[in-house]
Formats: sequence, structure tokens, C-alpha cells
Amino acid sequence: MSAFAACLRSIRQERGHKQREVAEYLGIQLRSYQAYEGGTREPSIDVLIALADYFQVTLDQLVGRNRP
Repeated sequence: MSAFAACLRSIRQERGHKQREVAEYLGIQLRSYQAYEGGTREPSIDVLIALADYFQVTLDQLVGRNRP
């Protein structure tokens, strides 16, 4: 699993969100979001920014460069 996938899953779980909630916020299919967390697909920069905004973290934190 990539550092991004692991961080994404960890951040989502720490905040108590469901995968479906995040997918709906992003306007994508649940399977697409699950692929991000599974490490089989990487989001576009626009989706990365939306994820960082949703979870209120920096892009560095989201991709595993600067975990608090």
C-alpha cells in the first residue's frame, strides 16, 4: 500500500467518516474512492486538494510527508 493510501485511510478513520461520505463529497463513485485507499488508483491534483480541504489537512499530511 502506498504512503498516500495508508494516510488517506488513517485520516478518514481518525475523523470517523465513511468511505461513502467522502466519495459523495468528491462527486465520485464509491469504487473510485476505495481504489484510492486501496492504492490501485491515484487521484488528480484537483481531487487531492478537495480531499485535503474535506479533512482539513495539508497536502503534505495527506500524502504522508508530514504526519502530525
